Amino acid sequence: MAVTGRIDGVPSEVWDEEVLAPQFAYEAEALLPHYVSIEKVLLLEYRRMGLVDPQGAAAIAGRLDELTPELIRADPRDNMSDIFFAMERHVARGATAPFAAWHVDRSRNDFQACGQLLSCRENVRAVAGDLIALGRTAAARAAELPDSPMPGYTHAQAAQTITPAFYLSALSEEILGAARRLLSAYDEIDRSPLGAGSMAGQELPWDRERMAGLLGFRQPQPHALVSVASRSWALAVASALADPAVLLSRFTTDLMTWSGAGFGFVDFPDALAGISAAMPQKRNFPVLERIRGRCSHVVGCATQLAFAQCGTPYANSVEVSKEAGRHLQAQVAALRSALRLARTALAGAVFRTDRMREACEADFLGGFTLANLLTLEAGVPWRTAQVIAGAYVRAAVAKGLTAADPDGPLLAAIAGEHGHRVPEPAALLSGAFDSDRAVRVKHSAGSTHPDAVRAMLAAQERGYREVAGQWRLREEAASVAAARVDALLAVEETAERTPASNPAGTS
Repeated sequence: MAVTGRIDGVPSEVWDEEVLAPQFAYEAEALLPHYVSIEKVLLLEYRRMGLVDPQGAAAIAGRLDELTPELIRADPRDNMSDIFFAMERHVARGATAPFAAWHVDRSRNDFQACGQLLSCRENVRAVAGDLIALGRTAAARAAELPDSPMPGYTHAQAAQTITPAFYLSALSEEILGAARRLLSAYDEIDRSPLGAGSMAGQELPWDRERMAGLLGFRQPQPHALVSVASRSWALAVASALADPAVLLSRFTTDLMTWSGAGFGFVDFPDALAGISAAMPQKRNFPVLERIRGRCSHVVGCATQLAFAQCGTPYANSVEVSKEAGRHLQAQVAALRSALRLARTALAGAVFRTDRMREACEADFLGGFTLANLLTLEAGVPWRTAQVIAGAYVRAAVAKGLTAADPDGPLLAAIAGEHGHRVPEPAALLSGAFDSDRAVRVKHSAGSTHPDAVRAMLAAQERGYREVAGQWRLREEAASVAAARVDALLAVEETAERTPASNPAGTS
């Protein structure tokens, strides 16, 4: 049986090889389960409208359940290398022929848009799980090192004393925020396009609310044209996925710097290391380069997806639905890989607290604290205290001193040049440049103080429990919807049936 009367012939070899067959293979692998779910929901609607009896619907559902990527193949002659036609062929060749009205008043436009959105939601839920796993790994590693001093950097220069726990809790906080924003994006796009038809709606009284619920959507997309023409949902998701990729790239850059020979703050086990083919003394960490490279790919896919939609008509088109849409699938794959690699790298990272402490003690990271002490304990005006502290650091460096070598007479002399007397200058310097004290001298919420970090980690864990629970609810909604559809299609289920004498399908 022909699938079209409008075109005479079959797709050309090049057209099939370059476009149709690859598209078929992708849809068979990524979208077929969702297409089957949609077909089952359509069957329930046909049954509700009295166009098929329960036994006929169950028989067709059984044929649909047989569909696998291995079973159906692109065939230019038999199905025009179109998965929609291939599915029809498979059902039609069963022992029980489909009822005459099967696929009446149907379009591939809303069908494919719905399948893409179902796949997108599934992918987003998977990404959310990866995000939460990485965030909790960062939090767990942070909890191990609450008191160890390390240099914190601004403008690529050592600035103040922090701890690995403080730094990693920042990564955890950011990832928690990304998981929440992704949840918001998920809820925003949770609208079913099914029932929109080609663009203007459908002629039979399809119950779009019911179909949306049976597919696990929160509600139908209220406008038929938006359902098939818009891919704003793809842009919303792409943006939400690019967000943690940018974040992870920045944190990975720090790990790359700190694991270099110039710092030696972070090491990784041999299982995550690489070698140089020419320089046998080297241990490289290409896993970090892979993470950052894949994060760049995630951001690039978001940009490509937006560009691919620019300048297209506001209507259903292959350019928007398939050409542009493929970037979203690539983006998800790249981000999930980067998150998995990052979690493995972070779990295996060795933080060299001895090297971090040495770096703190070799530099004058307590300059800010010294200025505060000059003001609060010696009564020196704040701006003058900043000048005195800076002049002391410059003079100490010129003398070859480190922060661990307080020179009280030097500080007293510099303060005297500015008209101020500093009591016990050596004690003041020791307090300002003590690395362990520097970790605890901060008292504001959200600071590097170990107690503040512990409080943040505790709040983050509560946040992770909350957001993970919300994601579980979305996952369960999708699973429950699928199970309900199968139950309704069972032959014994007749509660939803409208008598065949009611072909108009009124509820």
